[in-house]
Amino acid sequence: MTADRPGFPGGTAVSHLTVYDWPTADGLAGGSPHLHTASGEGYVVVGGKGRLQTLSGAGVGEHPLSPGTVLWFTPGTVHRLVNDGGLEIVVVMQNAGLPEAGDAVFTFPPEVLADPERYAAAAALPDTTDDDTLATAARRRRDLALEGYAQLRDAVAADGPGALTALHETAAALVTARVPGWRETWARNVRAAVDATDQALGDLADGRAPHLSGASVHLGARREETYRYGMCGRLRTWDVAAS
Repeated sequence: MTADRPGFPGGTAVSHLTVYDWPTADGLAGGSPHLHTASGEGYVVVGGKGRLQTLSGAGVGEHPLSPGTVLWFTPGTVHRLVNDGGLEIVVVMQNAGLPEAGDAVFTFPPEVLADPERYAAAAALPDTTDDDTLATAARRRRDLALEGYAQLRDAVAADGPGALTALHETAAALVTARVPGWRETWARNVRAAVDATDQALGDLADGRAPHLSGASVHLGARREETYRYGMCGRLRTWDVAAS
């Protein structure tokens, strides 16, 4: 964190998400099931209605979403957004910079997850600005993740949360090489803010407040002019990380 550009409070990232309304093989509509390996995620529902399906230490879950709902979950929670009509969410992500750097892992079938090259190819979107091509690729990626998710959901329903262990281990293996870079990002966007608060509390306990003289206001710019294809839907993010 710098005096010129502190990060958004809590070292978080913010985006606006319109959840995919593409139908799926199970008769629902929505996004790609996935989990985050290091970051929690929060939702503030601002429009429409839907559900969040989850696989976690609590087993199989489903949580209704409607305007005003505030919901969050911790790393390792497999989550799938279901769009029951016009679902729009403001998403708050823990650890700004980590989700954008590959913190998330799709629930592709086990044979895809076990092969890093095959996983990378399945997770990537083509380098093009053609909207139809991107939409087709995003939908194909979503459908592949749903194949693996259906297997996981059945396994967790039958055997309990322990059925997620193999996925968690495979997800860790897929992201291990990225962790050194994540640490640098985390130190800049999150740890620096925590250290600054620690210093401020110490100063205030001594009856001093030198940090208050540096008070400032900042505006986050949109990172994309148009909504891009994300895991769960079309989204636009704000540039709010520390610089």
